[in-house]
Amino acid sequence: MKSPYLITKEEILKFYKPINPQAHKGTQGHAVIIAGSYGKIGAAVLASKSCIKSGCGLVTAFVPKCGYQILQISIPEVMVITDENANSITNINIPLQPQAIGIGPGIGKELATQKALFEFLRINKSPLVLDADALNIISENISWLELVPEDTILTPHPKELERLIGSWTSESDKFKKTIAFSEKYKVIVVMKGAPTFVINRNSVYENTTGNAALATAGSGDTLTGILTSLLAQGYEPKYAVKIGVFLHGLTADIALPKFGYESFTASTIIKYLGKAFLELEN
Repeated sequence: MKSPYLITKEEILKFYKPINPQAHKGTQGHAVIIAGSYGKIGAAVLASKSCIKSGCGLVTAFVPKCGYQILQISIPEVMVITDENANSITNINIPLQPQAIGIGPGIGKELATQKALFEFLRINKSPLVLDADALNIISENISWLELVPEDTILTPHPKELERLIGSWTSESDKFKKTIAFSEKYKVIVVMKGAPTFVINRNSVYENTTGNAALATAGSGDTLTGILTSLLAQGYEPKYAVKIGVFLHGLTADIALPKFGYESFTASTIIKYLGKAFLELEN
């Protein structure tokens, strides 16, 4: 494998667009986050909060009924639509046409949730980020990937990646299989890890930000929110994915001297997003 292209600040600045001074919430995109189940509503909170804090004009969360009050109280800036089911997602009915959708964090693998995911993929036309349980469900129904829009972004951690592409015998085998997978289904794969790699067909990009502090629960949910936000703002997936992983890692680099590795949490990522964006603009 030829050596990967590096995702650096210089690279990001080629396509990063500062906010237009004339912008209003309607021009900044409307994102939908479909996430959460009983006991995992935190995933929906983290993804929705990172989405609204990454420049998106409007964010709507779609959650099971049990998540309604939690979302409304913890993120007043985010609108909430609920499933008819109390504990899990069973029927995804979104009465709007968002600019981007992120789906998967904390949704679980209930049979009704699997059916809901299939029905959603069948009719969805919005740019898409697939994460967590959405990937786990798809790994058991791999043909469903033929339903997703071209350049859909998948964000597996190593175990989820293995479920999608099968086990590998070496690092180069892992990359070979992921490249083949990306080419076959016309999707972009974020191989989360240290470092994180982006696989877009046969192009491989290595992120240059981030550290071991990111190895914490909910870290991936925040990445899903950031990526969905960037797509909703009109970035092409190939650019959104690079800016997203770069900013996500940058929050950990900025916060590390203050927090150390151990007490850094996914909420710290959200807290430091503003500083990460400022770093791009300075």
